[in-house]
Amino acid sequence: MNYAVWVPLLLPLLAAPAARRLAEALAPRAAAWALAGSAVALAACSTAALALLAGAGALRLPPVAALGHLVLPVVGDQVTVPAACVAAVLLAAVGAALVHTSRQHVVLAARARRAAAASGTAGGDLTVLDEDGPDAYALPGRPGRIVVTTGMLKALDPAEREVLLAHERAHLTGRHHLFLTALALACAAHPALRLLRGPLSYALERWADESAAAAVGDRRVAARAIGRAALA
Repeated sequence: MNYAVWVPLLLPLLAAPAARRLAEALAPRAAAWALAGSAVALAACSTAALALLAGAGALRLPPVAALGHLVLPVVGDQVTVPAACVAAVLLAAVGAALVHTSRQHVVLAARARRAAAASGTAGGDLTVLDEDGPDAYALPGRPGRIVVTTGMLKALDPAEREVLLAHERAHLTGRHHLFLTALALACAAHPALRLLRGPLSYALERWADESAAAAVGDRRVAARAIGRAALA
């Protein structure tokens, strides 16, 4: 058997920490693309490796073998039946995890939009929730919305509120939810990629911070607003 087929299954264990270190040296936007892109590529390769191993085992089944001597590329024809069975089980688990993760994202997004529409006051792309707890987040969709609580608005002065709104708008315009969704699906395919969750979230927040600072034209005010919002 060609053992190279096992490399994509083990590579995320080494590549994920390496991608984290690389992202620390890049600008926020480049880091986000590097992290999300590497996660998707690694997940796709590991899933393809499982499919090849399971397929090689299927070729040894009598009904399939009767069709002729077929050999999958890379794998060869020496895959053991136990290895193929394990690969098939893992492949099925990956498929189930991908379906569950996709459904979970859709359900949570729809629930958040319904909650914002039911209890918020909308104006333009902004929805204000009458809640004392300080919170603010970008809600993707058509159209995308910024949701902020009255508690958060009270914690900031007018200039800082502009920074906060610019920060959340940057999440929407940059489609940062797609980066997070892509990583969530990659994690469903290979659990080792969960190491990239923290670095990607940090890169996206830095990206939005830089965009907000550029939008208001004052990095000092932007830094103060981000700090006060975080403390609140």
